[in-house]
Amino acid sequence: MKFPKFLKVSVAALAMTVAGGLAGHSGPQFTMLSAHAAGPASVADLADNLIGAVVNISTSQNVGGGTNGNEGGSTPRPRVPDGSPFQEFFDDFFKQQERGGSRNQPRKVQSLGSGFVIDPEGIIITNNHVIADADEITVDFTDGSKLVAEVIGTDAKTDIAVLRVKPPKPLQAVKFGESSKSRVGDWVMAIGNPFGQGSSVTLGIVSAINRDIRSGPYDNFIQTDAAINRGNSGGPLFNMDGDVIGINTAIISPSGGSIGLGFSIPSSLATKVIKQLREFGETRRGWLGVSIQPVTDDIAESLSMASAKGALVAGLTAKGPAQNSGVKVGDVILSFDGKNISQMRDLPRIVAETPVGKSVDVVVLRKGKEENISVTLGRLEDGEKIIAANKNGTPLPDDVKPQTTVVSGMTLVELDDKAREEFKIAEDVKGALITVVEPGSDAAEKGIKAGSVISEIGQEAIVTPLDVEKRIAELKKDGRKKALMLVASKDGQLGFIVLTIK
Repeated sequence: MKFPKFLKVSVAALAMTVAGGLAGHSGPQFTMLSAHAAGPASVADLADNLIGAVVNISTSQNVGGGTNGNEGGSTPRPRVPDGSPFQEFFDDFFKQQERGGSRNQPRKVQSLGSGFVIDPEGIIITNNHVIADADEITVDFTDGSKLVAEVIGTDAKTDIAVLRVKPPKPLQAVKFGESSKSRVGDWVMAIGNPFGQGSSVTLGIVSAINRDIRSGPYDNFIQTDAAINRGNSGGPLFNMDGDVIGINTAIISPSGGSIGLGFSIPSSLATKVIKQLREFGETRRGWLGVSIQPVTDDIAESLSMASAKGALVAGLTAKGPAQNSGVKVGDVILSFDGKNISQMRDLPRIVAETPVGKSVDVVVLRKGKEENISVTLGRLEDGEKIIAANKNGTPLPDDVKPQTTVVSGMTLVELDDKAREEFKIAEDVKGALITVVEPGSDAAEKGIKAGSVISEIGQEAIVTPLDVEKRIAELKKDGRKKALMLVASKDGQLGFIVLTIK
């Protein structure tokens, strides 16, 4: 029997090429994968040692009667995976409801999720969304026992909840590992309660780290292809040492079932939140008092930065830590407490993880030069109350004469009381009012609209339309081709926009 030419490689030749190759041989070379790289032969022992610490969490909520679309109305139809054995049941139930058979009837709504024990005395971790608004929380253990749980604390921003049960004997518990040591390609194992089917084990790898899926201000997810489905929320993601490196929280799926895109809160973030919830029953995050936006390539060029990095300060909370310490709108924060800010979303997470009351060094880029500012952090939860209550501002002087000018396709006028009333602009917004934006202009393409207000150009304050002309002329004289403008919306929301100077 003849073999194809490309298969004529003897076992001996293969062995020798693996060992280093035949002397003078220039034929095909082979690389053998180690047993470790090929993946674990079995995770049965690992799963057997951990599964007892993973629990199922069921919640119930009493819902009043009503009609569809109203508070307390009919339960929305859930998304059931194709082929689910529950499809026929749901179809019959909701057809009856739509005919009015269950309208105005009080009922109990139930949901299912997962969790895991971290303290033998009865401390359990899950997702906030698993237990949110629940009237009763029941924890089901693998030995068939059930215990009612109480909520110690929750954090909606990271979707973490800490529960407590009172067990008759110490529970099996697991411990957190260091997610920061996890690498893309490492093997991981998820255990949870998918679709209410009870403890289920799935295996996969770390697909990516530091993922931002825009679910909250501190997104830093571990992405995994280990199957995670509805009901897995709140369950643990283990490394091969049996340590929890993540809390399974979200999936991306058009069908509601796993397609290999699961996301877990890293233990490096979760442990800090859990510690505060256990100690205080609430979070106590650091607060800087700034609103920020990304440093784009255009913004970096306008500020003569070598590369786009850091977080651009677009606004300051009145009497907040940053304003009190001398941080200014237009500063680019490059470093916070010794940690580099590579991109905007790094800053909120780092600030939040910093202790309240700590004095930190903040390095900012201001007018082309780096400056070091010492800031004593406040508490975010207090800052949010200040932001909600802080509605006072400084109106423009009454004696500024009316002015009108056209710059870069924008018609600008004085922001007087009449203009404020006409465009319904908040009292704390000040600058030059844009009344017309020429279609097809650079300003129109960048999304600037009539009713917006130019507050700064090139990190210089703007009060009148003539200030705009003057500042643009100065930038042209300096050889600048782009102008960085701080633009306020009618309600005072600030944002930087880069316009081409013509």
